[in-house]
Amino acid sequence: MPDELILNKEHLTSFLRKIAREHRLIAPVKNRYGDTLFEEVSCLDDISLDLESRPAMPPTHFLLPQDETLFRYKREDGQYYFSEVLPEVSTVLFGLRSCDLWAIFLLDMVFEQDFKDPFYLNRRSNTILINNPCLEPMKNCFCKSAGSGPFLTEGYDLQFTDLGDRFLVEIGRPKGKALVEKWDYFFVPATNKDKNKQYEAILEAESRFQQVVDLNTASLRFINNEVDETLWEELATRCQGCGACTYVCPTCHCFNIADRPISETEGERIRTKDSCALPGFTRLAGGHNPRQKRSQRIRRRFYHKLAFAKEKYHRSSCVGCGRCVEVCFGHVDMIRVVETICEKAEKRSSAASLQLGEILVNTGLISSEELKTALEKQATTGKPLGTQFIDDGLLTRDEIGRALWHQMNIPSTAETAD
Repeated sequence: MPDELILNKEHLTSFLRKIAREHRLIAPVKNRYGDTLFEEVSCLDDISLDLESRPAMPPTHFLLPQDETLFRYKREDGQYYFSEVLPEVSTVLFGLRSCDLWAIFLLDMVFEQDFKDPFYLNRRSNTILINNPCLEPMKNCFCKSAGSGPFLTEGYDLQFTDLGDRFLVEIGRPKGKALVEKWDYFFVPATNKDKNKQYEAILEAESRFQQVVDLNTASLRFINNEVDETLWEELATRCQGCGACTYVCPTCHCFNIADRPISETEGERIRTKDSCALPGFTRLAGGHNPRQKRSQRIRRRFYHKLAFAKEKYHRSSCVGCGRCVEVCFGHVDMIRVVETICEKAEKRSSAASLQLGEILVNTGLISSEELKTALEKQATTGKPLGTQFIDDGLLTRDEIGRALWHQMNIPSTAETAD
């Protein structure tokens, strides 16, 4: 069987109906209020599939539920007995957006590294991922900037690209191949015309993004400690502390654990999703809270997304879905925060570079033309101006140091020795 096939749209419902008989089928459904949500589908005749809109809530809730039982315990004759709860339900997630699929990849890294979480990994191993690339990015989507969409070249089990009256179906992993082979009578091989049409659709989709968000520069600002600390106080005046941004974020995975009694002799340990935006999240048993102030919680959230994830996983943990933009009425969302960080850092960097450049020109170490050329290069490379001079061979580190010492009336080593 080829890795690229065609499924006519008139056969989609029949194909999904076959899947729903043997697996738990999760798909984007438009409810009676007009909202699109990922829901468990048992009868396709009673629902309205919506593959045009991005669901309001991410599909990762089916891998990391809001509330789940980890194990149950019983006390008999003074002894405790524990039974782990690991449900093995085969699930197919259909209609995923590329950004949400990337979010699942990020959660895989979180729950596979260090301590391997058996509850998440059990669900993940029993889940088949079917991706539907975005042909019409929404107003607040920026997955292209985040490097997570709108199309994927790997990672999915199956990928369905809408070509109008048919889907181009790409097989990615063995689970997807097994699903197609079981009901191969729905599919026919894709032609070169189909593949060319998909290529055109990819180019058109990438040209339609309204948002360009420089996550990489923002991450570097964090890592290099170039973010003005007063920013968090400013954002705290707008943030309502509701935690909505974290609950709609597909990569947020904070949780709390508690024991819940069932009877006098039985109980269960549960895990519930939590939010680092809420004041109780970091409150310790003795009552102390290391992040009592809202500004501290906002700071931690964005450092986690843009700096800590970048250092540990080599990419930020924002996938550019844009959900936080839509739910935050205080405008403390990823797009606006990144824009603010880059804008303020750029102004501060430009001012510092100009000041250093003027000092070097005044001391006669470089000419005004050489300063202009170095500033133009710096705008492209993003390097500190002093490093740019050194890389270009115009100055040495010692020459720059002596110029700064002279400007601040600090005697050089030679002068001190005299």
